[in-house]
Amino acid sequence: MPNVSPSILADYELVIGLEVHCQLLTQSKIFAPDAAAFGGEPNTDISPITLAHPGTLPRLNRRAVELAIRMGLALGSHIARYNVFDRKNYFYPDLPKGFQTTQDKTPICQGGQLEVQWRDQASKQSGQALVRLNRIHLEEDAGKSIHPAEASHTLLDLNRAGTALIEIVTEPDLRRAEEAGAFLAEIRRLVRYLGVCDGNLEQGSMRCDANVSVRRRGQTTLGRKVEVKNMNSVRNVQRAIEHEFERQVALVAAGGQVVSETRLFNADNGQTYAMRTKEELNDYRYFPEPDLAPVLITDEFLQAIEAAMPAMPKALQAQFTGQFGLPAYDAEVLTDEKSTADYFLAVADGWPTGATSRYKAASNWLMGPIKAYLNETSTDLATFPVPPARLREVVDLQEAGQLNFGQAAKQLLPALVAQPQRPAAELAQQLGLLLAATDEGALLPLIQSVLAKFPAEVAAYRKGKKNLQGLFMGEVMKAAQGKADPKKVSELVRQALETA
Repeated sequence: MPNVSPSILADYELVIGLEVHCQLLTQSKIFAPDAAAFGGEPNTDISPITLAHPGTLPRLNRRAVELAIRMGLALGSHIARYNVFDRKNYFYPDLPKGFQTTQDKTPICQGGQLEVQWRDQASKQSGQALVRLNRIHLEEDAGKSIHPAEASHTLLDLNRAGTALIEIVTEPDLRRAEEAGAFLAEIRRLVRYLGVCDGNLEQGSMRCDANVSVRRRGQTTLGRKVEVKNMNSVRNVQRAIEHEFERQVALVAAGGQVVSETRLFNADNGQTYAMRTKEELNDYRYFPEPDLAPVLITDEFLQAIEAAMPAMPKALQAQFTGQFGLPAYDAEVLTDEKSTADYFLAVADGWPTGATSRYKAASNWLMGPIKAYLNETSTDLATFPVPPARLREVVDLQEAGQLNFGQAAKQLLPALVAQPQRPAAELAQQLGLLLAATDEGALLPLIQSVLAKFPAEVAAYRKGKKNLQGLFMGEVMKAAQGKADPKKVSELVRQALETA
């Protein structure tokens, strides 16, 4: 890492533009019928079209067009009604045709924007950034080159060649590595909500290239940009940008010049290194793809896609805080993943309007014991075996004072996971979890016994140390062997303490 003093870094401004590639969730490739699944044996999901055999002709995948438009609508882009594909000519071993079919002059989605919330964990600073989009265009992916260790040859896997992609290109609006990380994280969340891409950075179905340049503060002319590739996580995107900022500032401050080039990021040492000099646009010799007819987006096609758009995270957050009365923190956590938001909505759908305490109880279950289970099992709510109706039953029992949350989380949840079709009340009864001591006649003797054991604490409470109620609550619940309604116990303990 370059050693640049903070005072020198403060004289320069970081300028970032991002290019985010997302593999579309289509069953087949964008111009060929080959399967687009991940993880197959090398060079099995290929065909004469993918391999560019003479005489083969491409055919556009309609689903890819739908998904691209869906992403554009979510980001406020203008949808181009007339689309032409182009050939981008360059030679790589993993590009069988010797060119990439993409969109140069007529991207399907033009403009748009995304507002992101960023936070710097080190400095605890946070803020908002409005990032303008230049375009979203459709294109095909290349294959994969594999370089075995200590080998003098390269292996090619062409399964990925021809997979449908969208490339989301921002304007150079980002000024902090944290902003870039927040933008990428929000794009990943959106593509998952929309069913556009699985957003898996580790497997490469979503990839990010960062165009990084520096300039003295106050200047308006952009510096020479460097494109950084090979980043497989949000954190590594931030690390690569931070390193590149210091490297470029050190170079410019010493009187040198930044070389416009493509660099790769090494996650082990947190540094970038040169790969090749950056191509200019004229090097690619773009020209219209003669084998594909122009694509016309009709009003009916566009309206059908608009009608099928799901609710977006910000709209759901407003619903969760407004209609359900949840705290803003709960709403943010519950809408982070679409599967979580969908599960919560399915649970809440069984309750009448205004069941605020039940909504909050369901939120506590999802953010607490259920989230812990999902983390431990490396799964998500899309595959969680307990149906929403069962969680609704658990919350209803809890709200009726028949179930203790702590015991239910430890014992009832594992039982529901193992037997998700059995009613919650039946399993709770079998496990002995249904609360027996729920009336005053059963609880008052326990409370009086506990207060008699702690006379000094009772006196202190009555003199103002109200936080001691938790002590008495814990002792009563222990005496009841956990089979008491905490709300009822709390009410009766408070009444007993305040009675002289």
